[in-house]
Amino acid sequence: MAEQNKNDENTDEKLSQQQEQDERIEKYGQVTLENSRGNCKLHLLSIIGEIEGHEVLPSTSKSTKYEHVLPQLAAVEDNEEIQGLLVLLHTMGGDVESGLAIAEMIASMSKPSVSLVLGGSHSIGVPLAVATDYSYIVPTGTMILHPVRMSGTVIGAPQTYDYFNLIQDRIVSFIASHSRTSKTRVEQMMLATGILTKDLGTILVGQDAVDRGLINEVGGMSDAFSKLNQLVYKKQN
Repeated sequence: MAEQNKNDENTDEKLSQQQEQDERIEKYGQVTLENSRGNCKLHLLSIIGEIEGHEVLPSTSKSTKYEHVLPQLAAVEDNEEIQGLLVLLHTMGGDVESGLAIAEMIASMSKPSVSLVLGGSHSIGVPLAVATDYSYIVPTGTMILHPVRMSGTVIGAPQTYDYFNLIQDRIVSFIASHSRTSKTRVEQMMLATGILTKDLGTILVGQDAVDRGLINEVGGMSDAFSKLNQLVYKKQN
């Protein structure tokens, strides 16, 4: 009887943990993988839709909220049981300051990290893709680099232009310092004409992103898991 009660308690605990995990996936797009390959615990972070900043997006928009992501990344860094971070990206970009803050936090973590671009990682999604220790993009994945844009009222003064340049330089410097390309090359791709209709910028598909030095390798989910386990094993030994 005592053994039966213990089994029932274990079952209830597992169901509770599964329910909590399902809720985290639904609300935040995050989950800790308990039984991953290589016998190490990995944290999965998905960045999808538009990156939301200080202004709340409509409820009909898919979004990633930076106030959810930053505390979770801090918790991952502080958790000794979690040994690696896998970032899945399918984003159109969004708030520049919030996206860059997430990218800086990922880049500053001591845990090994790998990113995988699925579908697309556009605009401020580019720094997020290169912020990890190693990066992948699926063959049909896309990345778009373009100049910084700002919505709302813009003051027509030289100081405004200087401010735009300052923001853009921060993004360009981050991309160049976390990839195999240079600041000059990133700026050239951002300001390219004739590629995007009625706009400046460059669109890169799959292998193009690797050839330009932004992404390390073309690959998929199994490649990303294998690489992350390799990085974890290397760090441990």
